[in-house]
Amino acid sequence: QVRLVESGGGLVQAGGSLRLSCVASRRTFSPYGMGWFRQAPGKEREFVAAINWASSIKEYSDSVKGRFTISRDNAKNTVYLQMNNLKPEDTAVYYCAKDREARHAVSKAGNQYENWGQGTQVTVSS
Repeated sequence: QVRLVESGGGLVQAGGSLRLSCVASRRTFSPYGMGWFRQAPGKEREFVAAINWASSIKEYSDSVKGRFTISRDNAKNTVYLQMNNLKPEDTAVYYCAKDREARHAVSKAGNQYENWGQGTQVTVSS
């Protein structure tokens, strides 16, 4: 079973940048998509970004479009989330997860993902 570990979170001022990484414990030959989600205090977990295996499809929530970029390096078993122009409302614990299905397209629904990582805290000060 694949295990995911997020890293790269931290404290940053508004307008700053962070790059999150999510490393899988082992490779898989199945073309699984990957997603990033976040959960702020007192709020439900929300979709942030997702990418298919070939990196040919990328989806973002409206709140992060133009600011965040998802990418992956399959040779390194790693997916990234480059976060630019961070805002205080981006403050949350960020999680990565693997799509349950080896699909070409990507899903924005959290219940379609599995193998959630432990999360990494992102805090953006104003």
